[in-house]
Amino acid sequence: MRKLLLGLSLLTVGLTTSCEDYFEVESTHYIDADKDHLTTPADTIYSVTGILNKVQAIGDRTILLGEMRGDLTRVTNVTASDLRKVAMFEIDDDNMYNQPRDYYAIINNCNYFIAHADTAMKNNRNEYIFLREYAAVKAIRAWTYLQLVTTYGKVPFVLDPIMTEEDALKDYPQYDINQVCDYFTTEDGLQDLADKGYPLYGDIRFLNSPLFFFPINIVLGDMYLWSGKYWEAAQCYHDYIMKRNGSNSAYPIGMEAVLWGSDDYDAETDISYTSYIISMFMNEAYSTNGELITMIPTDSLKSEANYSQLRNIFFSRTENEYEASAMPSQALFELSAAQNFWDYDSRTMTYNLVPKNLSHYADGDLRLTAVCKIYEDETYNGKKISNYIFNYKYNTRNIHIYRRTMIYLRLAEALNRAGYPLYAFKMLATGVDGDVLKEEICPAYPQDSALLVNNMNFSSDKYKVFTPSASDRSKLNTIGIHMHGSGYVMGDTTFVIPQLATLADSIEWVEDKLVDEMALELCFEGTRFYDLMRVSMHRNDPTYLANKVYARNGKDSSSDITVDLTNQSNWFLKWKGQIGY
Repeated sequence: MRKLLLGLSLLTVGLTTSCEDYFEVESTHYIDADKDHLTTPADTIYSVTGILNKVQAIGDRTILLGEMRGDLTRVTNVTASDLRKVAMFEIDDDNMYNQPRDYYAIINNCNYFIAHADTAMKNNRNEYIFLREYAAVKAIRAWTYLQLVTTYGKVPFVLDPIMTEEDALKDYPQYDINQVCDYFTTEDGLQDLADKGYPLYGDIRFLNSPLFFFPINIVLGDMYLWSGKYWEAAQCYHDYIMKRNGSNSAYPIGMEAVLWGSDDYDAETDISYTSYIISMFMNEAYSTNGELITMIPTDSLKSEANYSQLRNIFFSRTENEYEASAMPSQALFELSAAQNFWDYDSRTMTYNLVPKNLSHYADGDLRLTAVCKIYEDETYNGKKISNYIFNYKYNTRNIHIYRRTMIYLRLAEALNRAGYPLYAFKMLATGVDGDVLKEEICPAYPQDSALLVNNMNFSSDKYKVFTPSASDRSKLNTIGIHMHGSGYVMGDTTFVIPQLATLADSIEWVEDKLVDEMALELCFEGTRFYDLMRVSMHRNDPTYLANKVYARNGKDSSSDITVDLTNQSNWFLKWKGQIGY
């Protein structure tokens, strides 16, 4: 009887060729692989559970490889050697974060399920029984391949389940980012499964949430975005937003923001941020207006195999003796302080620029202030703590992958590159509804007015942009993303696209604003290095990424990174000469 890696614990089979360590073909928990199909609910539940278990194994590195190599975090005196090497681009074959086998364990499980699930089976109501599981597993496989190829640059591409040692020894083609994205957007049939929903298992509580799965339209949007098919990416993100809560529904960006609570501007007492923190980072319950879209649930006990260390890296806790391993970089502090915050006086109905230099911790944009509480003079058991941080983004044990504002930012990135920089910028400045689209955006693109109204609309009966002077705020549900931390941006007469010579110049200017917004909004969430990589690829300019990362210690400091990041091959991990450039 052949056995397949589908269970909760693994037994590695040692092979003797170049594939020996990243293909595993045996498990201590298995199903009979001689069966033609997975034909019972028990088969599919067991298989999906095994796949999600394997996804847990790559959760931490998904965040850390994307965050520690960017420009928004710095290591500390307690950062472990392997993680420090990640931050310094000195990752060797033995680094704990350089383990391609874990990605292929997910992929091999998915390949088996896709090959063997009986998607033609129907129940007595003529409904397909396993189609939701099938769609979810195909999305997990596509997402995993995207993580793998953006990490290593070029990877063995395998679509059939590896069942035997002979399978593992085959010579598989090496696919780069464009080839992986092209396959999943043109050949895999994911588009046809985007509206199938998610598998829900009733009484099995830990599987009974859409938050544990990867929405196909988002995965496809990411694939299109990486491969430079910008309009297609925008359509996928927009489709997800429009259909996330069912047909004829809405998923507006919401009204949460960090604001000054009074005009005294006392950073200790006058910042109002509770709703922003709770709704965006601490609420892990699925709801129609929830910020969280996808998370990887992890074990609750440190002794368990898939316990996440992210809280112990980003957050000061008893387990790490209150010494965090990753802190905000000087570059992030400088970027945050450089923003203008605009307040609104309802008595005079005027916008006012908040003075700078009120506090080194509350200058400019307030999101960093709201997310991180940093204390410089704390002590623990008589020891002075030098890296004490209370980071709300890591106040739970689970790993957040997708959230609503991230998707709106990627939609803006795609629209900008598709040739609509004003549309993208409005998503930052004020938000977009049907009136903004028709009255402000469409006149800038008269030749595409019908296209935008018909295919990229946020109808005003479901989306309504906030204005502080509105008499009835109950129906308002949309703000600009920059308003999350920089106040009433509509009052900032300088926050507009300047008159530039060409459309290409406008696209690049807006893209710079988007990259800054990604930093302000998504810091510590594991996307930064990949965002810089993707934008550098859009521009065909590796120095864009290199200069950002080199400046992580601040604009007046020299870089401590010795690797040449203008050489694109150095962006990717390499492993034993078998994977990567």
